[in-house]
Amino acid sequence: MHTTYHGSCHCGAIAFEADIDLGSGASRCNCTLCRKMRNWSARVAPGDFRLLRGEEKLGLYDASGKGYLFHGFCSHCGIRLFSRGDLAELGGAFVTVSLPALDDATPEALIAAPLTWCDGLNNNWWNPPVETRHL
Repeated sequence: MHTTYHGSCHCGAIAFEADIDLGSGASRCNCTLCRKMRNWSARVAPGDFRLLRGEEKLGLYDASGKGYLFHGFCSHCGIRLFSRGDLAELGGAFVTVSLPALDDATPEALIAAPLTWCDGLNNNWWNPPVETRHL
C-alpha cells in the first residue's frame, strides 16, 4: 500500500514528498558509491516523487558519468535525498528515495520493509553480495 511520506535534508532547505510502498521493499548496494554513502533506498515511479522546495539548493552528481543516473543532495548540508535515473534493466525512468531522509516514516515501518541486497561492486546487480555486515 502506497503511503505519502515527507522528507528533507538536515538544514531544511530542501523538502520532498513521495508515494512509497515500503511493503514492496527497499534496497542496499555494495558498489563503491553506495558503500560510501550507506545507501538505503526505495524505488518509485517519477510521478510518485515531488520536490516541494529547495530546487535552487539541489546539487546533482552524475554517478554514471554518462547522464543516466543522478544523485540529488543538498548543496548546503550535504545530505543525499534521492536519485533519478533511466535504465532499461529497471523498467525505464525511476526515482529512488533515500529512506534515512524521510521525516515521518516510523522505525517500525522501516524495519518491516523487506530488504534486497545488490552486488553492484561485482556488476552482479541481481544477486546479493557474499558479505553485507559492513554495509
